[in-house]
Amino acid sequence: MNMANQAPAPATATKTSVPAQSSSSNTNVTKRLQTELMNLMMSPTPGISAFPNDADLLNWTATIEGPTETPYAGLTFKLAFSFPAEYPLTAPQVTFKTPIFHPNIDFSGRICLDILKEKWSAIYNVQSVLLSLQSLLGEPNNASPLNGQAAELWDKDPAEYKRLVLARHRDLAEEDGAGMDGM
Repeated sequence: MNMANQAPAPATATKTSVPAQSSSSNTNVTKRLQTELMNLMMSPTPGISAFPNDADLLNWTATIEGPTETPYAGLTFKLAFSFPAEYPLTAPQVTFKTPIFHPNIDFSGRICLDILKEKWSAIYNVQSVLLSLQSLLGEPNNASPLNGQAAELWDKDPAEYKRLVLARHRDLAEEDGAGMDGM
């Protein structure tokens, strides 16, 4: 009787251990992102924000304000964060949704920033990524440009650089054209 009761137990334990591991991984990502969201809400940092899209905790929309005393001062940029199932061990995919003219950002919004690639570490979070991107706006890495024209103009012609920044920037809230009436 004991043997009959004991035999099914290992089979049941084996069946439930595999789903528990993948479920545990998803739970860890969810817990981490919930903690990050709570930290952003409870201790907001001026000039940056981020929130999940609807009920999808793995896809967020973020905003950063252009730093003062840079060509981006007074401008706001929307970004998209897509978190992999391996987050925070793997970096999120981050792209600019607002059109931007910058040496380290291409016209599709892809970003060349080491902490989003080979220098990623699980100690980084949404807030630190946003602060790094905000800093990158004022201090581009011209040694590794995605936009060669922007890299060249940054150093050689600041006035033309700023003109192109303003020409490229579009407030995504102006999609209906309301902000373009006076042009």
